[in-house]
Parts: sequence; structure tokens; C-alpha cells
Amino acid sequence: MLGTLFYFLVTLAILVAVHEFGHFWVARKLGVKVLTFSIGFGQPLLQRTDSQGTRYVLAAIPLGGYVRMLDEREASVAPDQLHKAFNRQPLWSRAAIILAGPVANFLLAVLVYWLVFVVGIEGIKPVIGEVQGNSVAERAGLHEEQRIVAVDGKPVHSQAQVNMALIKRIGDSGQITLETVYRGSNVTNSHQLPVERWLVGSETRLPSSALGFSYWQPAWPALLDTVAPGQPAAAAGMRAGDKIVAIEGVAIEVWQDAVAQIKVAAGRSLSIEVERGGQRITMNVRAQPHQLDSGETIGRIGVSVAMPQWPEDMRVLVRAGVFSGLVQASAETWGMLVFTLESIKKMLYGLISTENLSGPVTIAKIASASADSGAVAYLQFLALISISLGVINLLPIPVLDGGQLLFLGAEAITGKALSEKVMLVAQQAGLMLILAIMALALYNDFTRL
Repeated sequence: MLGTLFYFLVTLAILVAVHEFGHFWVARKLGVKVLTFSIGFGQPLLQRTDSQGTRYVLAAIPLGGYVRMLDEREASVAPDQLHKAFNRQPLWSRAAIILAGPVANFLLAVLVYWLVFVVGIEGIKPVIGEVQGNSVAERAGLHEEQRIVAVDGKPVHSQAQVNMALIKRIGDSGQITLETVYRGSNVTNSHQLPVERWLVGSETRLPSSALGFSYWQPAWPALLDTVAPGQPAAAAGMRAGDKIVAIEGVAIEVWQDAVAQIKVAAGRSLSIEVERGGQRITMNVRAQPHQLDSGETIGRIGVSVAMPQWPEDMRVLVRAGVFSGLVQASAETWGMLVFTLESIKKMLYGLISTENLSGPVTIAKIASASADSGAVAYLQFLALISISLGVINLLPIPVLDGGQLLFLGAEAITGKALSEKVMLVAQQAGLMLILAIMALALYNDFTRL
């Protein structure tokens, strides 16, 4: 729990510091006096003032930050300081200062992705392992041992890249094109997979499962790593550390053998023999029915096993040179920016459920999990969240940077600034909207616990 909180606060501090530094740096460059640069809100924990009169603050509530500039709308300004006031700057200067925060987040993402691509991303080759009967994948002609080399015309090298390419199609209707090759062959096969409102309402967390295929995996020993509370296996007395050695009298050599027997036994009771502490114990476990997106019903008992070691020929390291890495990083940032905007659009149109909104609890858990997975995984997460923060801040909602740009747009059209009363009402409405979205995100967080 403390580790999760630590990584959340570190992630938030980095993103907020970069965002606010964008506002701060451009304001300084354009001659606007910055009064306060704060990371966090509330009681200052640390603070200092520089030679230009800017107060730097680390505050007690680490849930955001702000840059406060000289402004006649907030306090009286000495006549000799009026040229340094934010509200006295030309329209383009004010717009540049406001825009600088989100742009800083995008630039951070480019730099992080650049580092990641130059260091290299380790992954597992996307080789198809099993194709479900009567699934979209089977009808499209996908087979075991084919390796996916492109999704919708874009080359992919790892399972993670395939999954991300598929997730980007969420809510779409039409065709998903997968290109594959067999092991040892250079002949490319093209497969058209028709989708309708892709992944809308789907309960699966793996896009490959929604299409009806799974990736090849090495043989797993049937040694239980977790037994889910309240599930059939736990009710029958199974424990983590048990090794399944037989089901219905049939010897189990690897985990895949156990899965094959449990899957076809939906709704039935199975005699499962496990080895525990050198002794063999037999128990009856009911395979709970579970319906897949393809319509097929399979059995589950609520257990999982630890991931085995992958053979070297299944591992892949995707690495770029210094210059090509920068190009790829820029393209990746742009692609994720567009994906974030498309996701917001699809959510507004009802193509993506609002259940996908995530709040600080989910972000904290992912930050911790990605950090545990290694520096590269954490950096990828940091870049993605930085892009999301930049996009969200550009939404035309008062109290966000995008709302302030909207006010400037109205000023450019009418030739005069909006009245303080109009801006106050708009900001209050914007604040209520943001609080409602945050409440929904928090609700989603707690329903996932």
C-alpha cells in the first residue's frame, strides 16, 4: 500500500512539475512576473524566494500545483509593474503562456519515449497459440503458430504492440486487418476480421480474446500460484502451492492439460487430485460456467499459476538509434494524443463506457505495478499519463487551460475580454463538471477493488 502511494505521488509530482514549469518558463520569457510556483496546495512545507521575487513552494497537499502571476484582476499592481502583469499582455502572449503547460507534458512524453526506444523495449513475439471454435479469428483463417507481423498495415513486433493496436480500434465497426507469417516462412497472409462496435460492452481485458485467439505460451507446471476467494477451488479447499496431478483420473503433466479439461466441464463437478506437502489429496470442484465474447461457454474454477520462463527465440528487443528513436518518439506521442482524443469522443458518443474512466486509485495501482515491472514499463506509463494530462487540460472546460483558451478566443472575436461575472459563472460550472467527472472516476476505482 505504501509503495503504491509512493509511486503515485512521484508520478503526480513529475507531471505537475513539468506542466507548471511550462507555464512558468514561457511567462518568464515573455516578461510576465511570476509570483508563485507551487507543487501541491495548502500549507507550505518548503519554500524559497529567488532574486526576481518568485516564491517556490512545496505544499502539503500533493494533488496538483499552480503558477501565480502578477495580475490586476487579483490585486492592485504598482504602475511601474503594469507591463509585467499577465492581464496587460497581448492576446497571443497570454495564449502562449496558457498553452505552454500542456505542450510541456507532450514534450515530456517525447523525451521519455525517446529514452525508452533508444534503450530498447523487451517483449514477447505475438505467436498465436489457440484459436477458439466459431470465433471471428477462426472464420478469418487464423491458425496456431502464425506470428502476427502487422495490424491494420502497421508493423508490430510484440504482444504488447498488437494489444495496443487492437485497443486503439475500440468502439469501431468495420474490419481489423491482421497480417501473419508461419514460423520459418516469409510469406505474408492477410486476414480480415469484421467487428461491430469493437469491445463495447465486452468484459474481457484482452482484445485478442475478444477476437477469439490467445497467444502461444510455454508449458506451465500445474502449480497453483493464487486461489481466488469465493470461487469453486477455494470452496473445495484448494490452496496456493498445490500442484494439480490428475483430473477425473487423467494425469496432468502441464497447466494447459488442466485448463483443457476444466474448460469443457462447465457446470459439472470434477474430481481433482492435488499434491500438497508430499501427500495427494482428492477433492470435488465444480467448474463454474463462464461465457466468452464468442458465445462459447467454458468452465472455470478460480485459480492461476505463475508465469514460466519464455524461451529465447520468443523474446524480442525493439530498439532504435538516436535519431530514428526521436522520430519514433514523436510519432508515438502524436499517435497516443490522437488516441486519447478519439477515446474521449467515443465516450461522448457512447461507444466507450464511462466505466473505463480511471481515477487516482487506479492510476496509483498501475504506477506501482509498472514500477515493479521495471524502469522501461514505468517510463512508458509516465509518458502515457503525461499525454493524457496534456489532452485533458486542453479540453474547453473553464478552470482548465482549454477553458482559458476558450475565453481568449471569445475575446479575439468580440474585441474585448469577457466580464468577470461571466467568467466566474463559467468557472463555477466548469468546476462542478470536473468534480462530477472525478467522482465518477473514483466510483469506478472503488468498484474495481
